[in-house]
Amino acid sequence: MIIFGRYPVPGHTKTRLIPTLGPAGAAELQRRVTEDAVQSVRDYAERTCTDMVFCFEGGSRRRMRRWLGPGLILSPQTPGDLGARMAAAFREAFQAGCTRVVLLGTDIPDLNGSHLSEAFEALERHDLVLGPSTDGGYGLVGLRRPVNIFEGIAWGTDRVLNQTLALAEKQGCRAHRLSPLTDLDTMEDLYQWRPEASWTDPYLSVVIPTLNEEKLVGSAIRSAQNRDAEVIVVDGGSKDCTVQRATETGARIVRSPKGRALQQNRGASLARGRVILFLHADTHLPEHYMDHVFETLMDSRTVLGAFRFKTDLNTPFMKVIEGLTRFRSAALNLPYGDQGLFLRKSLFKRIGGFPPVPIAEDLLLVRKTAKLGRIKVAPVPALTSARRWQKAGPLRTTLINQLILAGLMLGTPHQTLARLYFHKSRPGVDQTRK
Repeated sequence: MIIFGRYPVPGHTKTRLIPTLGPAGAAELQRRVTEDAVQSVRDYAERTCTDMVFCFEGGSRRRMRRWLGPGLILSPQTPGDLGARMAAAFREAFQAGCTRVVLLGTDIPDLNGSHLSEAFEALERHDLVLGPSTDGGYGLVGLRRPVNIFEGIAWGTDRVLNQTLALAEKQGCRAHRLSPLTDLDTMEDLYQWRPEASWTDPYLSVVIPTLNEEKLVGSAIRSAQNRDAEVIVVDGGSKDCTVQRATETGARIVRSPKGRALQQNRGASLARGRVILFLHADTHLPEHYMDHVFETLMDSRTVLGAFRFKTDLNTPFMKVIEGLTRFRSAALNLPYGDQGLFLRKSLFKRIGGFPPVPIAEDLLLVRKTAKLGRIKVAPVPALTSARRWQKAGPLRTTLINQLILAGLMLGTPHQTLARLYFHKSRPGVDQTRK
């Protein structure tokens, strides 16, 4: 059994659907249907003791293994057009001693174990089996001997199936056709497959809690704006022009009681994206951040991601703080909220969101998710304003942060930690935590 697929990369996968789904949305669709196809083939292969090979395009063996897990034989596709690549895969299988070989793509989601059983049974009596798609091509092809049926085909057109059958007839091949199934190439195909799905929803929702952030919120929003993202600003009752500045950038505005945990949970409850990214109003996301979010979550073991920590204060002391923060994030699996935490919405809902505490809601969320899988930090930094270090002093701010972390680990009541934090810190900083 050979699966032909590709490693999903936003902008390079399912390109015909990008105008509607967006680059990351189209890549997410490719990820989902590929995983479903692999699972179907795995189930069949385990029942029938059939060898299973994934011939991939793009990515690398390491990235493919990280994505799809163990138990797969991975083989990169050879150069050439689709016909040349399929011919090479069949040739290698027959040279390895296989007597019946079935190759399928990942774009026909309704193809299941019964189709695979029918295909292999048909190869006991036929030289060729084809699983037609309703667009004139096919999503499955099986052979029991090497046959040249892949040259001169107009790939990507509605003539593929008929041209293939004509070539097979010329070579005296007995062919068997499965029932036609629908390929996922157009929006009409998607709605036919899953009419209840919200296909136009964004891949990502960026949730920004605010309270009196008129100076910084606009630039934070602009750093998050992306074809694949919606930006939700959850305001906790600002008295300045925060809401006006956020409205001017085109963000969605939501009102909420004051409190960062409450505001972020409120934004998450309204998010339409499959992934939620929580962004502080004084933090800028890196360029091409969407690609890093998508790639981070391609690891099936990763439950939560974040970016590296960096501030806009370029001093030797802050460089030390940034280095220690990177160590803490990677070695201890403890990124903070100002690193742009992101995770799948389904997981966020399953763990109950942020706990409704006045402080350290980000660390509690991280610790909870760490029990379920890996925490991964993307290799690029989100840039955070150093205003808190500048107002309270770098050393003092760092010591307060460490006291809060130590108190959290020791089980100190959150109200006590909040009083310590806001008493020692200067007024007007991190007001969304109050």
